[in-house]
Amino acid sequence: MKKQTAKERIRNFKEVALGLSAEEALKEASRCLFCKKAKCSANCPVEIDIPRFINAIKNRRFDEAIRIIKEKNNLPGVCGRVCPQENQCEDACILNAKKAPINIGGLERFVADYELQHILRVEGIGHEALGHKVAIIGSGPAGLTCAGDLARMGYKVTVFEALHTAGGVLVYGIPEFRLPKEIVKKEVKYLEFLGIEVKTNFIVGKTSSLKDIFEQGYKAVFIGTGAGLPSFMNVPGENLNRVYSSNELLTRVNLMKAYLFPEYDTPINIGKKVAVIGGGNTAMDSARVSVRLGAEKVYIVYRRTENEMPARKEERENAKEEGVEFRMLTLPTGIIGDEKGFVKSMECVKMELGEPDDSGRRRPVIVKDSEFIMDVDTVIVAIGQNPNPVFLKATPELALNKWSKIITDPRTQATNIKGVYAGGDATEGDDTVIAAMGAGKRAAKAISVYLKNEK
Repeated sequence: MKKQTAKERIRNFKEVALGLSAEEALKEASRCLFCKKAKCSANCPVEIDIPRFINAIKNRRFDEAIRIIKEKNNLPGVCGRVCPQENQCEDACILNAKKAPINIGGLERFVADYELQHILRVEGIGHEALGHKVAIIGSGPAGLTCAGDLARMGYKVTVFEALHTAGGVLVYGIPEFRLPKEIVKKEVKYLEFLGIEVKTNFIVGKTSSLKDIFEQGYKAVFIGTGAGLPSFMNVPGENLNRVYSSNELLTRVNLMKAYLFPEYDTPINIGKKVAVIGGGNTAMDSARVSVRLGAEKVYIVYRRTENEMPARKEERENAKEEGVEFRMLTLPTGIIGDEKGFVKSMECVKMELGEPDDSGRRRPVIVKDSEFIMDVDTVIVAIGQNPNPVFLKATPELALNKWSKIITDPRTQATNIKGVYAGGDATEGDDTVIAAMGAGKRAAKAISVYLKNEK
């Protein structure tokens, strides 16, 4: 897929990948073998009939292709951009044996963009209204997916969102150059077309409690509150000026448009030498944002090697092309400030890989007498997030694990509270957009079964 050159894109926040043209999409679709037992579909968390939609593209039936995708996925413009297809459908593609899988993500993005450009509106499935009201707490990918599937089934769905705009991590956590917010906005509009009501600036746990929601006539609730509480390293100096969590940095830039200051009234203070701690997609996003904000040197600091990094290969390559330097096998142990309380350097030690830990990755071990100082003036901590505590503190009856994540039945996403389901980053294991969407789909099916049995 064509993309902006690194020299061009580091000066703007426009989308890096430029998408497929119609002719490129037709050529790519013609490569598909249309397997009878399609492993790609079996490996899709939201169960899209991939050969069927690719066949529609091959025959220039683009409107049919988007309808096929939307039988299972209400957010194709999002998934076509940020879903890790290389580890799922494309990894299972039989052509991957020759390292040339079908570009399924690119084809999904193509037909999603075709729909948006041609103002097509895929109709709902058309079930009769089933009467029951369902509440969705949080409008991230899990919540929106659950809401869309339930609306298609005929339920009356209301989404409660704490922020002033819907989308959750899609709008505050992923930069414009990877996922334009206009795409998210249009896909939320499509869900509203299906009959979903979205209430923003509504914090369940503050504005209303879970008990209040049920008393308002909702018969089931899905919790998709995400992971908005950042983790820190707990090292000296983390309270200095120009130490950010990735959550704060990305929210200021993505949701509050800090990169357009003073046109938008949210400033951001980025120095000349930035260290981003972590190795996931969020760390790559933070580093690439820092480059665009004018930092002269940006480092990814990670305690393992690049082979152990959870970030997508594509995002690592993009970061390197944009000048981000990778400092592997490095662990920060402290942050040093100047007389005015601003970061001036970072204490680190070298690491080496030992025996595998519980994740299967080799455990990083400190190398004796390897201390050194990194010359940086900004530190961004991107080592993970925890569930948003506001709702959890207001709902003490909800069962949590030792990491304060909601315990659910992995088959149905049911919690310990009758009629309450949960999915996405607020639960035990989901950590990607598509995984959260899969949890939302499982919950929607289970909620429908529950409500029919209740009736």
